[in-house]
Parts: sequence; C-alpha cells; structure tokens
Amino acid sequence: MYKIAVAGTGYVGLVAGVCFAERGHQVTCVDIDEKKVELMKSGVTPIYEADLEELMQKNYKEGRLNYTTDYKKAYKDADAIFIGVGTPEQSDGSANLSYIATVARQIAETIEKDCLVVVKSTVPVGTNDKVEQFIKDFLVNDVKVEVASNPEFLAQGSAVHDTLHAARIIIGTESAWAEDMLKKIYEPFNLPIVSVNRRSAEMIKYASNDFLALKISYMNDIANLCELVGANIEDVSKGMSYDARIGKNFLNAGIGFGGSCFPKDTKALEYLARQNGYELRTVKAAIDVNKEQKTMLFKKASRHLITFNGLKVAVLGLTFKPGTDDLREAPSLENIPLLLAQGADINAYDPVGEENFKKKFPEGKNAHGSINYVKTAEEALKEANVCFVFTEWKEIKQLKPEDFIKLMRTPLVYDGRNSFDIKSMKKVGVEYYSIGRNY
Repeated sequence: MYKIAVAGTGYVGLVAGVCFAERGHQVTCVDIDEKKVELMKSGVTPIYEADLEELMQKNYKEGRLNYTTDYKKAYKDADAIFIGVGTPEQSDGSANLSYIATVARQIAETIEKDCLVVVKSTVPVGTNDKVEQFIKDFLVNDVKVEVASNPEFLAQGSAVHDTLHAARIIIGTESAWAEDMLKKIYEPFNLPIVSVNRRSAEMIKYASNDFLALKISYMNDIANLCELVGANIEDVSKGMSYDARIGKNFLNAGIGFGGSCFPKDTKALEYLARQNGYELRTVKAAIDVNKEQKTMLFKKASRHLITFNGLKVAVLGLTFKPGTDDLREAPSLENIPLLLAQGADINAYDPVGEENFKKKFPEGKNAHGSINYVKTAEEALKEANVCFVFTEWKEIKQLKPEDFIKLMRTPLVYDGRNSFDIKSMKKVGVEYYSIGRNY
C-alpha cells in the first residue's frame, strides 16, 4: 500500500482520498481552510454526497485517513500526490489553472523523496506537460518527480459509488515507472484500467463529458420540436433507447444540464479548439441549446401571465440535480433572478440546497419581489399562483396531482423535469406544462 497525499477536498479530491483510504492506502487530505479541516476530522463532510460521511468516519477511526492544512508535512514523504483542486471557468471559457499552479509550486518546494504527481482535476490538453516542467523548474531537492493524468468520471450524488465501482480507470503517463505505480495504486479497486499517454487521457475526459452534454442538448432540441409537431419526447426517447448504438442513458429531456462538469467542460473544449484554429461546431451547438433551454419555461410562462408582479410563485428544487447540494449552473440560478426582477414573491423549497442558495439570494425582500425558504414542497405550494419545478427530487416527485389543486390558489404548473404524468395532472384540473410532451 502507498502513502498518498490529496490536494483539495472538494468533490474530486475528498471523494478520491476517502476511496483510496477505503481500499487500504494511507491518505492525507490537504486543504487551506482550517475550519473545513476540523469539520472533516470530526467526521462531518463539507459536501452533500451519498455514503461519503460514513466512509470518512470509518477510515479516520481506523487510522488510514487524515486531514491537514500542513501541506509541507503531507507532501514531503508521500509516494504519490493527487491534485484535485478546482479549475473554474473564466469569462472567455478557458480553465483557470491558478490553483493547480499553486499546488505544483508547493510540491516542488516540499518533496524529499521520489514522487509521482497525479492530476485528477480536469485540465486542458497539454496542461500536465506544463505542470511537470513547472515542478522541475522549482524543485528544491534532488529527487525524481513525474506527472501523470488520472481524470475522474464521477457524477455528483453518486460520486463514491462511481469511484469504487468505475466502468474504467483512465491513466495517462509518459514512463513505465509512472504507469506501474498508478496501476499498483489502483490494483485494490479491481477495475479495468485504460493506460494511454498524458494528452490522450486529458482529451478522454473532455471528449466523454462533452459527448454526454451533446446527447442531452440533442434530446432537448428534439423535445422542443416534439411540442411543435405533436410528438411526445418520452415516447421518442423510449423508442430510441432500444437501439444499442444509442443506449438508454442521457435521453431525458428537461431544462438543460448544469453542475461542475458539463457546462465548464463544453466551454473549455470549445475554447481549446478556437485557440488551435478549429471550430467544434457540435460542441458549440450544445452550449447554445443549453443556454436557451434553461429559461424556456420562464419565457413560456411569461407569455401566459404577462407579468409575475405580485404573484406568489412556488419554486420546487434549487440544485442542478437531485442527490447533491451543488448549485453550479443550476436552472434556478437563471430563473429566480428573472422572477424577482418582475416582482414575484417566491416560496422556494429544496431538501439540501437551501443553505447554499441563501448565500446567493438572502431571504426576504428583493429590490422588486421577495424570496422565502420553506421546509416542504407542500408549504411552497400553499396559496401559490404558479409553480416551477427545477429539480426532480423524490420529495417533489412524490407530490400527488391533487396536492396542487388543494394547496395552490391557481394550479398552474411549469415542470422542467417532466416529473408528473400529464393525464393525471389534467384529470384533476391542473394546468400543466412540461418539456416536449403533448397532451
């Protein structure tokens, strides 16, 4: 087993560190936030992720997992250092690599033995070449150091399962030494390993995520056309799913993709193509479709209602998808400012995303409207004039059509996740609009 340090304790770094410990390695997770480190030592996860807290507590108690702000101590004698810090999107669509550079400099000035540096963060093709050169330029001690690429393919909400039971592990290396060490680190996982060079590994990450984003945007585009021509997107996707060449996943229409990966990765790859004099027209189209899709229901409702001024609006779901408290690129972030600007009085409900959303939209009166956070979906619906469904949490999908009739002042529902049966809603008298489904 290896002594591993992990830089960064977000979705990528923390999940990786915990899973390495679960498979028997000695792991130290490094973060600059002392409060966050103390929180993790107490067994509390800073992110909402299924099964993560249980494994954190187990492996910390058994002595395989620790947390620290002292990067010098963590890095100096590590066999491998995994970098899992953020690479946020910049205004031009490129990736911000400043956090990667900071960790690389710290590693160079700290390591005292031969070390493999493994970048799990999503970075543009060619970045790991630069990281390796950067570390060697600032290296203090006479030790061997190489950089490998090991992109993650976890989905938020199922990140622990996706790591421990991955379809494949991608490793990108430039030497037999680095390849052999990474294979041995992942040997206890007993998963298929695809070994390629560094640049191919970097591209596999972008190509995979962007393909899935393309699939989602394509289905949303088809759904919009279905509404116009009288077809039903659910019937269409069901018929498509039987074709093994297409598959059954990522065929659900909705109000666009969000999260930490798809929006950022599509823009980053499109930017990389432009920088190299090439236009990725398919990826650019996916970006454009997704941007328009997020506010489609708001625009449809605006045509119906003329204005939201003085109306009570129920918002069901704030996070970009169920199973996570992540708000990044969530449709709610696009739609709620539009509703507030028109003077809506919003009652918002989300099982886990409320606290994060409050940081962006504090409770109370806005310049025009107001936002109030409630503890149940039923409370959000009470006396509402209109309802928007932005996230398909089970707590929301469990609502019955009769609940909308009983609780709302006017049962007008715009469902961005196709959460309810059209016939059932119509039967009880709900005026119901969804994505790509005809009545």
